[in-house]
Amino acid sequence: MAVVVSAPGKVLITGAYLVLERPNAGLVLSTSARFFAIVKPLYELPATESWLWSWADIKVLSPQLQKETSYKLCLRDFSLQKVSSDTGNTFVEQSVQAAVSAGKIIIGDDHDKKDAFQKLLLRGLEITILGSNDFYSYRRQIEAACLPLVAKSLASLPQFSLITSNQPDAGNLDKSSWVPEVAKTGLGSSAAMTTAVVGATLVYLGIVKLPHNSGDVMNLEEMKSTLDIVHALSQTAHCAAQGKVGSGFDISAAVYGSQRYVRFSPTVISAAQEHHRASALQASGSYTLSAEAIKILLDEDWDCERQDYSLPSSLFLILGEPGFGGSHTPSMVGAVQKWRKKEAESADIIWKKLSFANIGVEEGFRDLKDLSLKHKDDYEDVLEDCRSEAVDQWQGLIRESDIRGKIVLALLKTRQAFEEVRCLLREMGEAAGVPIEPPSQRALLDETMNIRGVLFAGVPGAGGFDAVFAVVIGASTRDIVEKEWCSRGVMTLCVKEDPRGVQIEDSDPRDVVSLPLNSLTLN
Repeated sequence: MAVVVSAPGKVLITGAYLVLERPNAGLVLSTSARFFAIVKPLYELPATESWLWSWADIKVLSPQLQKETSYKLCLRDFSLQKVSSDTGNTFVEQSVQAAVSAGKIIIGDDHDKKDAFQKLLLRGLEITILGSNDFYSYRRQIEAACLPLVAKSLASLPQFSLITSNQPDAGNLDKSSWVPEVAKTGLGSSAAMTTAVVGATLVYLGIVKLPHNSGDVMNLEEMKSTLDIVHALSQTAHCAAQGKVGSGFDISAAVYGSQRYVRFSPTVISAAQEHHRASALQASGSYTLSAEAIKILLDEDWDCERQDYSLPSSLFLILGEPGFGGSHTPSMVGAVQKWRKKEAESADIIWKKLSFANIGVEEGFRDLKDLSLKHKDDYEDVLEDCRSEAVDQWQGLIRESDIRGKIVLALLKTRQAFEEVRCLLREMGEAAGVPIEPPSQRALLDETMNIRGVLFAGVPGAGGFDAVFAVVIGASTRDIVEKEWCSRGVMTLCVKEDPRGVQIEDSDPRDVVSLPLNSLTLN
C-alpha cells in the first residue's frame, strides 16, 4: 500500500539574514504549496534469494522532470549506490539514507519490528516526488497560451506540470543530457521535498505516525516526539545535501508549519557536516550518512525555539513572480556575511536597527491578534474601513472608541516597522553589493504599498529577483493587487498561507482532476 506525505513551502516575512544568528528570530509562514512524496513497494514479494539479502532496490521517480533514477541500498550501512546513468537528486538520497538508518536505530532490538522492517526493505522502495506548480515558474507556458498573468491562469495548468528542459542541440535526442530549466519562485522546494521524503519513508517503514490532513487528533506528546524526529532527520539530510549548515527555518516550517523561529546552535549538527565532507571522498555515485551520526543527532538537544504563528484575522498573504530572473541565495548570503566581517562596526549598526524593526513587526502583529480575539466586531469593522481608505486617511478613522484607535495604531505600527525593515535591507544590500531589494523590485513594492488595502509588501527571505509578497486587508484586496501586478508583468501565484506542517495525505494528489490549460475561459 502506498504512503503519501506532503510538506509545505515557506515565505520568510521578517528575519532575512539575521535569522542565521541566534538569538535573532524570523517570522516564517508555511503555505498551501506542498511537495508530495509517495512511497510504495517496488516488488510484490520480498526477494528470497540469500545473495540478495545484502542490498535493496530503490527507484526514485520525478515525473515533472521526466526522470527515473535507480539505486542499490546496502543493508549493512544503508549507503546508496546509484546504478542508473542519469543524474540523481542529492536531497532525496540523503533523505532516504537518514530515514532508513534512523528506522533501524529506533526499532532497536524488537525482533518482530526488525523482521517487518527487513521485509519491507527487501520489497524495494519506489519513491515518487511531486511539487505543486507554485514552486516553479510557468510564465512561458501561460504567455504562450495568450493568458493573463493571474493566479487563475496558473490554476488552469495541469497539476504537477512538466518542468521545461533546454535541449543542447537539435540533433541530440538523448533526454538524459538535457539541462532542466528549473526557474523557481523561492518557496523552499528543497526543504519541502526533503521533509516529505523523510516523513513518507519513516511512515512507510512503520517507524512513526504523522498528523493526517483530515484533522484526526493525535496525542500531543506523541505528535511532538514524531515531528521532532522528522525535524532532526530532515535538517541533517538537508545540511548534508547542501554541504553546509544553514539557519534551518525552511525545514522547520516544512515540519511544524507557520512559526516564529530562532535557529539551533550550528554545533548541534556539526557531526553530520563533518561526515558529509568525509563521504565526499568516496567513489562517484556513492552516498553515505553514518548510523553513528544519525544516532547522535536523534539524541541531541535541538535548541531551536519555535512558537506557533499565523497572520492575524482578516490579513492575507499574496505572492507574485516578477519575471526579472532568479537569484542565487547562497551567493547573496555569502556576500552579506563577508561584508559584515569586513565592515564590522557599520554592519553591526544596521544589524541592530534591523533586529529592532523586525521586533516592531512582530509586536504589531501580536497586538492585532490580541485585539481581534478580544474585540472581534470592532476589529473587523476597523479593518474593513482601512481596507477602503488610503493609508494617510487611517488616522481619521479613529472615533470615540479607544479600541478602534488601538486597532488603527496597531496597523500603522506594523506597516511603519516593515517600511523600516525594507529601508535597512536596501542599505545592507547596497553596502554588501547584493541586490536584496533591487530598483525594479523597489518600484514594484512601492506601487503595491500605495494600493488601498495593502498593509505592506516586500521581498521574501534573502530578497533578490525571485518573488515579491504582500500582506493585505480582506480577501477582496487580492483581486486589486493581482490586477495591478498583472499590468506590471508580475505573475500572481495561487499560493496562500496555510499554517499546517508535514502531514499524511488521503491519496495520490494526481487523482484530483484539474482542468487543462486550453479548457478554461478567463474573463
